[in-house]
Parts: sequence; structure tokens; C-alpha cells
Amino acid sequence: MPGGVSSPVRSFASVGGEPFFVASARGARVRDADGRSYLDYVGSYGPHLFGHGPAFVRRALDRAARRGTSFGAPTELEVRLAERVARLVPSVEMVRFVNSGTEATMSAVRLARAATGRKRLVKVEGGYHGHGESFLVAAGSGLATLGIAGSPGVPDELAALTTVVPYNDAAALDAAFGRFPDEIAAVILEPLAANMGVVPPDPGYLEATRRSTERGGALLIFDEVISGFRLAAGGAQELWGVRPDLTTLGKVLGGGLPIGAYGGRRDLMERMAPVGPVYQAGTLSGNPLATSAGIAMLDEIRRHPPYAELERRGALLEALLSAAIARLGLSGRLCLTRAGSLLTLFFAAGPMRNFADVRRSDTRGYAVFFHAMRERGVFLPPAQFEAWFLSAAHTDADVRKTARAAEESLREAFVDASA
Repeated sequence: MPGGVSSPVRSFASVGGEPFFVASARGARVRDADGRSYLDYVGSYGPHLFGHGPAFVRRALDRAARRGTSFGAPTELEVRLAERVARLVPSVEMVRFVNSGTEATMSAVRLARAATGRKRLVKVEGGYHGHGESFLVAAGSGLATLGIAGSPGVPDELAALTTVVPYNDAAALDAAFGRFPDEIAAVILEPLAANMGVVPPDPGYLEATRRSTERGGALLIFDEVISGFRLAAGGAQELWGVRPDLTTLGKVLGGGLPIGAYGGRRDLMERMAPVGPVYQAGTLSGNPLATSAGIAMLDEIRRHPPYAELERRGALLEALLSAAIARLGLSGRLCLTRAGSLLTLFFAAGPMRNFADVRRSDTRGYAVFFHAMRERGVFLPPAQFEAWFLSAAHTDADVRKTARAAEESLREAFVDASA
């Protein structure tokens, strides 16, 4: 296995040291192969809205596994999950299931190009939409973390069809439409940027993006792989009231199992095979284990919405961390951003509005902080440009412990180091 891992950020390459290997997890904690327990704010990068291994997901998986794991034929489970997605996500009239967020975004862009007859894609600088070739240009997440500008193996001809604009800059998007009239098939962005760290949209930015795409005859694609079902039952588009043409989903949708989805207006989705000519397929897409976990997750969201409590607990963590930063005299050196249960502590002065702002972060300082937190039993993302994920399994006591550990770790990283 290259680097000993199945995904680059897991290698700890950006923070140094050797990664620990997880043996088990339950609720808000993970346990490594050496038996050490950590309060977990990685949460598999988003799926575990109710914590690791909630009973309702385990029961659903047990029932599904007894019936079979994959059939290569339709199941009622796919239909039931599709009905729930269409009911919850405001813009989705029809949905197609795939196996990952990367598959979802690649398929959505193919559909947008087919529907518009255009080739050019516009993405946001620092936005990460999986490792599809059209997206590995000025990307966030692992590429930003490891300092890789792009990727060998991506043809220049494909990269040339991707135009990059800053996040939270409506004028730059309008300028792109002016530069490439009648060429842009779609604009894709995370409505809440979460792969450059958490950077919320400015007031009016998403509305302006919607207007620009409508004027330019392009489709608007919201990548809600992270924000979908996490910020609200209907995702960021419910929270901010802006409807895209297409939406990509993942993470929470699968309850911790591999899944992705893309959906949108019926007239667009009916261009997909077998109804229309746009081809996309997947042998394991909509498999009964992932769809069973997804149904259990969305049903739990409907029965016991966690969002008010996650907002309260997220606000508590934000307040406690901010107070610790102020006590240490570090307010001018750190910036804390939060949206609901998503949070990032940037090792740079704020505010954070785009990728240029977050790139000022002291990644070495974050690495020291990361390891200090790990020594105190708190597992954070091993990368500055990722979000922390709170779950409904975290308690107020967990949050207070995390804040105390952060104050001690920041003192170690900044105050003691300069003494």
C-alpha cells in the first residue's frame, strides 16, 4: 500500500509522525490497536452524525447482511432511500446512487456537459470535489494539505477546461462568464466550504452564484457531500434557501458505509441512461448494506433531529476555545470558524473568506498542536485544512475536556515554546 494507507491524509504526512491504527470505535471515541482511547473529532470526515456505530445503524446492517450483500439487480431498499432523499433535499426530484462522492461529482459534471452542450467547468479555488481529473486544479483537502498543486496524470487539455475563481467572490464568477461566454457548462462549489477548513459563505454569495449561472446558461452544482444532512436535514440549500440544479451527496447519506449520490431536476436526471443517452453505471451502486444504513440514518434524522443540540454544543465548544485563545493572548494569531457541527481552528489571523486567506495558516504550528492534543487523548484531523466534526454522541463534558486540552496544547505550542 503506497505510504501504508488507503487515502493520503491518513498517513500524517502533513503533521509528521506515524499514524495510529484504529481497532474499534463507539459513540464519540475511537480506540487504537494499542488500546488507547481518543475523543474523536475526525468522525470518518463526516458520516457519523450520531457518533460511531449507533444501535439503529447496526441493527439495519445486521438485517441487511442476513439477506445478502450485493445482487446486481434492483432492490426495494434503493427506492426507499431515493424517496427519503427526494423528500428531504429541496432541489432533488430524482436521484442516482453511486459508490463515493468522487463518482457523484464526476457524474454530475458529465450530465451538466451533456445537458448544456458545453465543455468548461468553473470551480472554486480550494474546493475539493474528489479526485476526478476535472477537479484536481487548485484543490483543497488532501492536495492543499500535502502542498500538491495538481496531480501528474491529469492531461493538460482537461485542466485547461477548468476555470478557477475565489470562494466568496461573486464578481470573479461574473468575470469568468464574461471571459468564456457560451462555454461554461456548470459551476460546482461547496455551498459551505469545508475542504479548505470551514469557511462559511458571505451573506448573498450563494444567491449571486445562482443568478450568475442562470444568466450565463450554465448549471449550478452544489457539492453537499459534507454539508448534506449535516447542517440541516436538507443540507446547506435548506439552511440558506438557494436551490442548485444538481446536488451531490455522500458521507451522512451512507451512515458510515461507502455511498454517493447525485440528483436534481427531473428533466436533467432523465438524461441519464437508461432513460436518456448519458451513460454512468456501477456494479455495487445502491448495494443493500449502504442503502440500509442510509435509510436508518435518514429515518433517525426525521424522528430525532439532532441539529438544535449540535448547534448548541458547537457554540459551547466555540465559546470555550475562544475564551482559551483570549486568555493565552493568541487572538491575533488564531482564527476559529464554525458552522453548526463543523469547526476549524486556523493557525492564522482572520477573517477567513477564501483559499488565499486560509493558506496563510502556520501548518507547522498546527502540527505541534495536533500532536499535543493527541497526547491529551483528543484526535483531530491530521491536517490544517480539514473540518472538525462534532456528533450527537459528544457530550458537554467531552466538549469541556476538549477545550481544556486545547488550552494546554496551545500553551505548549505557543507560550512555553517562546519562553
